[in-house]
Amino acid sequence: MGAQNQMKRTVLITGAAHGIGAATARTFAASGDDVVVADIDIEAAVAVAEEIRAAGGTATGNILDVADPEGWEALSRELRAANRLPAVVVNNAFFQVRGAAHEQTEGSWNKQLSVSLSSVYRAMHTFHDTLTRARGSMVNVSSVHGVLSWAEQPAYGAAKGGLISLTRQLSLDYAPHVRVNVVLPGAIETRQWDHQGKDDHDLARKQATLQRLGKPEEVATVIQFLASEGASYVTGASLLVDGGMTTSLGA
Repeated sequence: MGAQNQMKRTVLITGAAHGIGAATARTFAASGDDVVVADIDIEAAVAVAEEIRAAGGTATGNILDVADPEGWEALSRELRAANRLPAVVVNNAFFQVRGAAHEQTEGSWNKQLSVSLSSVYRAMHTFHDTLTRARGSMVNVSSVHGVLSWAEQPAYGAAKGGLISLTRQLSLDYAPHVRVNVVLPGAIETRQWDHQGKDDHDLARKQATLQRLGKPEEVATVIQFLASEGASYVTGASLLVDGGMTTSLGA
C-alpha cells in the first residue's frame, strides 16, 4: 500500500518500542526513511533501532515520556541539533487502566488522557514548524474504542474518541501545509492480548468479519500510506483497520 519515498524523511514515532509502533518503525525504515523510535521503554526502543540498522535502515532509539512536556522539549533539542527535523509524526503511545469511572483515581484518569490524547497536542506544539516546512504529515493512532464502548474503559474510550475529533481540528488548523489523519485499529495481535484468555480471543475473532485478529504490520502499512504521496489529497480522515469489527457491531 505504501509508496516508495522520493527522498529520505525523518519520521518520529511515539510508543514505538512494541506492537504497532515497532512495526510502523520497521515499515518506514524499509522504505528508506530515517526513523526516531521514541518510547518511555528506552531499552526496547534502542533494540528496535538496532534491528532496523542491522537490516540496512536508519534509526535511533530515543527516550520520550509523551506525558512530560520537558521530555518533548529535550527530544526537540536533540533532533534539531542533529538536523533530523521530523516531516512525519506518528502518535501511537497510549496508557490504559481498567475500571469504572468511580474506581479510577484522579491520577490514573489524568494520566490516561495525558498519554493517549494530550500527547498529540504536545507533538504538534513541538514540531508544527518542521511539519509545516516539510509539507508533512501527522498520523494519530486511535482505536475502535473511539466509536464503540466496552465496560470499564471510560478514560481510554474518552481519549480515543477525543483523538478522532482532535485529528479533524488539527487537519483544519494546519492546512494546507500539514495533513493530519487518524487510524482506528481493532483487535491487533500485540502484547496487550497476551493477558487475554481464549474466550476473549475467540470473541474478537467472531466480532471481526475477517474472522481473525489483525497483525501490527497491517496497521503499519496503512499508517505509512497516509503519510505518503499516495495519500496527498487525504486529510482529516478516520480510517478503520479493524477487520470489519465495526461493521458487525454496528458502529
